[in-house]
Amino acid sequence: MTYPMRLAKYIGHCGVCSRKQASRLIEQGDVSVNGRPANHVDHVTPDDLVVVNGVQLTGPAIRELFAYHKPVGIDCKINPDDPSSIYHQLPTNTRVYPIGRLDKDSRGLLLLTNDGALCNRLIHPDFHQEKEYWVRVDKPLSKEFCQRMAAGVPILDTITLPCKVELRSEYSFQIVLKQGLNRQIRRMAQHFGYKVQDLYRVRIAQLCLSNLQLPEGQKMALPADYFDSL
Repeated sequence: MTYPMRLAKYIGHCGVCSRKQASRLIEQGDVSVNGRPANHVDHVTPDDLVVVNGVQLTGPAIRELFAYHKPVGIDCKINPDDPSSIYHQLPTNTRVYPIGRLDKDSRGLLLLTNDGALCNRLIHPDFHQEKEYWVRVDKPLSKEFCQRMAAGVPILDTITLPCKVELRSEYSFQIVLKQGLNRQIRRMAQHFGYKVQDLYRVRIAQLCLSNLQLPEGQKMALPADYFDSL
């Protein structure tokens, strides 16, 4: 690691949250550096006193990475007061958080880490990392649907990036995205008059859920350097 380091990146390396989330904390006034309110242009070293939400950081954490087979009904927001929150599914004796999210009604592969740099590489659109989903809808599908979905769909005041879409059966399709807008697949399908009944993430970058043989609701540790080649 090279110091001094930009504050949001340093907070990510300390395992508190992702860089994006760290930027929000700085903006909200929840971070201080050497006793004064932090700002986005601050650069720090492990010798600086950095406090996040009243907790002093002790320096970069040992990297940890877990795969979790998320079932429907688990909310990816970390909220100790919500029985459905992923907070209650996190590994004990470690401080990890989800890389991106699967909405509460979706299931499949979710990564947990304390590595802010890895989180940034996997979810930031500049890195174009693939996420693959299997989707079941409420009405029969057609090749035309796949072509139109793949070309880009107007949602959330933007046009989705081109993606890969293939039929799996009369009522299901496979989609590979390189971006992650809010409830993107559900909104894309809805644009064409379809309602998603099941959304299952089966792959993130080169990691396939099928290769892990990980039962739903279970998690497993992965080598911390698994994605270092990205």
